[in-house]
Amino acid sequence: MKILKYIFYFLLVVFVLIQFYPVEQPPVSTNNPDDLIANNPVPDDVAAILRTACYDCHSNEVEYPWYSKIAPVKWSVYDHVEEGREELNFSEWESYTKADKADILEDIYDEVEEGEMPLKSYLIMHSDAKL
Repeated sequence: MKILKYIFYFLLVVFVLIQFYPVEQPPVSTNNPDDLIANNPVPDDVAAILRTACYDCHSNEVEYPWYSKIAPVKWSVYDHVEEGREELNFSEWESYTKADKADILEDIYDEVEEGEMPLKSYLIMHSDAKL
């Protein structure tokens, strides 16, 4: 029983210490002149779906939830945002070529159709994002 107590205290100390490990949060910006929704006649219901299901990983307008401040969860959240923006960033939509936009739209269709997006890990805490 004493060993369990030591293990618990050890894990608690590790948990506290990892909170101090520096990880840079991907920046947030609400000034996005190349944004898809700002520059195109996107119907309100579609815009709402995009903001709810996609923008937290695929735009510069991320709304970080409280749990994204706690390691090790923040490491995963920040990584997902960085990877999501690399694949597609709706805040930079107007900077893509027409061919890129067509490819991206096809990829979006495929990912959603196959149930790959939004990520299941995202849906655990954001059930309203289910498509």
